[in-house]
Amino acid sequence: MLNLQQLQNILNNDSPEFLEELAQKAHRLTQQYFGRTMVLYAPIYLSNYCSSHCTYCGFSLHNRIKRLRLNPEQMHQEMKTVAATGIENILLLTGESYKATPLSYLKEAIAIAKQYFTSIALEVHPMDSQEYHELFQHGVDGITVYQETYNRDRYKEVHLSGKKADYDYRYGTPERAAQAGMRHVSMGILLGLADVATDLLSLYQHLRYMEQHYPGVEYSVSFPRLRTIKGHEFAICDVDDKKFIKVICLTRILFPRVGINLSTRENAKLRDHALGLGVTRMSAGSNTSVGGYSLENTDDQEPQFDIEDHRSVSDMIQLLKEKNFDPVLTDWRPISNQAS
Repeated sequence: MLNLQQLQNILNNDSPEFLEELAQKAHRLTQQYFGRTMVLYAPIYLSNYCSSHCTYCGFSLHNRIKRLRLNPEQMHQEMKTVAATGIENILLLTGESYKATPLSYLKEAIAIAKQYFTSIALEVHPMDSQEYHELFQHGVDGITVYQETYNRDRYKEVHLSGKKADYDYRYGTPERAAQAGMRHVSMGILLGLADVATDLLSLYQHLRYMEQHYPGVEYSVSFPRLRTIKGHEFAICDVDDKKFIKVICLTRILFPRVGINLSTRENAKLRDHALGLGVTRMSAGSNTSVGGYSLENTDDQEPQFDIEDHRSVSDMIQLLKEKNFDPVLTDWRPISNQAS
């Protein structure tokens, strides 16, 4: 594993020869372990109620937005709309409110999602292992949870109240999910909150720990950059495109078998450039508002963050094929998570 100084040197080295060498090595490893496949997925936001005050998030407790929570009929409508695009991998998201979206609500959403999608993952408030195990038995395949930043002081500055302010509880979430039997765990940092090299090194150490102690789990990582929310800058991300691509390439080199996710936070040009350099999963046709696919007019929507790549699922499939990639709409075989 690299030390902090080595990592800083890599991120600060803008030599064209060095960048080309880094990209070529990442490309070779991606081809070796993943071929030319690209898994497509989409998010569905179930609720924007939140009990935490995070300074960078559109769903933050103190933001004056219209709060929504989908009922079962609305879930069916949103999921039917997304499923009609061909998506089979779905990520269900909520704000971090244990009261608005309790375990019973999530189970209800999962039961409906199973009627439309092959693979179901959740990005919701962190839970205990027993709760994760119940969700796994109900059909959840994976959990997404980002530490946001591993810098404790900075974490405290941007997470002012609510359960999310508990650094240690959030840090232990990937391990609790793995202990509960989840097949896939996605981890990450929010680029722009703190020093990139320090956060990246801590993420690598966390990921290495998970691989060593829970080798049967499939892991992926994400590096979302801070984005505007309805055009408003909540924080400024100082990670430019060149450094962002270096983060992706370096991650592939250090973790050849780990998946790397790339969301529609990034613009189309950058996402196209990242193809073959380490990315293995991309969102497509995304909307980050509750009810955004079929229920809410565009002007009335309250997004968690602004989307930069507005291309549809069919557009992405066509692009991938033109670039000789194999778009994968599902890489899971439907099996029961119930104990036999």
